[in-house]
Amino acid sequence: MVQLYGDERIDYLLAEENMRIIQSPSVFAFSLDAVLLADFTYVPKTRGKILDLCTGNGVIPLFLSRRSSVPITGVELQERLYDMALRNVELNGLEDQLSMIHGDLKDMPAYYGNRKFDLVTCNPPYFPTPKSDEQNLNEHFAIARHEIYCSLEDVIESCSRLAKSGGKVSMVHRPDRLVEIIELFKKHKLEPKRMRLVYPKEGKEANILLIEGTRDGKPGLTILPPLYALTNENEYTPELKEILYGK
Repeated sequence: MVQLYGDERIDYLLAEENMRIIQSPSVFAFSLDAVLLADFTYVPKTRGKILDLCTGNGVIPLFLSRRSSVPITGVELQERLYDMALRNVELNGLEDQLSMIHGDLKDMPAYYGNRKFDLVTCNPPYFPTPKSDEQNLNEHFAIARHEIYCSLEDVIESCSRLAKSGGKVSMVHRPDRLVEIIELFKKHKLEPKRMRLVYPKEGKEANILLIEGTRDGKPGLTILPPLYALTNENEYTPELKEILYGK
């Protein structure tokens, strides 16, 4: 039996009743962003390997393991979250496919050297480092949400260096940083290839950005149709229901 600590609980991984995940309201619980990134990204099915940076409790590797049989590695800086990710691998019996590294994403290019990945995914901190009096008092949330230990450029540069030529990099972020993201993609030899904006509902501004680039790719960006999360009656739209729970 996998050990639980403090206020941790075991939830089902959405529609996958045979997959479970350890979460904690005071440490880490995955959000819609992770679900949408896992659904959006290209995934090598049977050949290649995947790296997930800022993996948290390992939720994106768990989601991707439903669509791929290739090795998947998660990297997490916070020891508490890394330990949760290890136990989530054990909880689901995925030790043969999933592995976790306790480390800094900025160190991973040197750690892996020439062992490049077919896909690198990342759900990074979204917000610049806050002033000390504005910083979230919860250390785990502050590190996950703010660029305390890595900047946006650190994230994109590491992703690029870890992806093989022709490999994919997929990120979820905030729309207000789109121009900065594209500039940094281009600077670090990632050609933006696919993008999708997610809206709370029709008539509202987008609040989630999904973007995928190809290392050393040729120019040509496809902008996918918008995804709306809620209907005017504040229920999940049919498309989001399908992403969350399957057909």
